[in-house]
Amino acid sequence: MITLQELGCQVAARRRQLGLKQVDVAKTSGVTAELLSRFERGHLSELGSRKLIAVLSALGLEISLSTKTSAFVSEEG
Repeated sequence: MITLQELGCQVAARRRQLGLKQVDVAKTSGVTAELLSRFERGHLSELGSRKLIAVLSALGLEISLSTKTSAFVSEEG
């Protein structure tokens, strides 16, 4: 599973790829530039789902879920 810090790093990379400034993405997504900066640098312990979705949407990104495969196999006997 991806961590919030890893997600923030990916968001920062996408924002730079699009040539956007933090202040512009923050304004579009309805968060503060300070919050976005802290998120991108991995300095947040949490970020609400609405804020996360808004930031991702501003960058043309979305969340995709998949089933996690487990390396642990239970043996009954």
